[in-house]
Amino acid sequence: MTTPDTQGPKPGDTAPDFELLDHRGEPVRLSDFRGQRVVLYFYPRAHTPGCTTQACGVRDNYDRYREAGVVVLGVSPDPPSRLASFAAKHDLPFTLLADPDHEVAERYGVWVEKKMYGRTSFGVERSTFIIGPDGRVEHVLRKVRPAEHDQRVLELLGAS
Repeated sequence: MTTPDTQGPKPGDTAPDFELLDHRGEPVRLSDFRGQRVVLYFYPRAHTPGCTTQACGVRDNYDRYREAGVVVLGVSPDPPSRLASFAAKHDLPFTLLADPDHEVAERYGVWVEKKMYGRTSFGVERSTFIIGPDGRVEHVLRKVRPAEHDQRVLELLGAS
């Protein structure tokens, strides 16, 4: 398993390409967005309080992302059906991607060991990667707080 300090792309690295199913069951490749800036954010689980706060923050600021010419992709280990209900319930205008085998999360170094209430498990570390039009990572935000996510990302995009 990976740890965020030693694995995953860093600023200047080429972002690992991938293909995942979106919340509509359609395949999406990161390389499909070459030539555009991409905000790729990883979150632990749809329909949970923190993930809902984060997704609704993106939704509420979505016009600012679009004005900045940015594509937003949210990735979680949830299956497409759960992502579809999450998108519908919260009227999310951006693409959600299913990574049920956490292969992409591992490649990005965000599938990590977590400790809570004395138990150890593995899960997604809430993290965001801003990827430039050339496919290189511009910024990495680790252990993002849901309520602060958009402010930080929009500042880095120059869209605040």
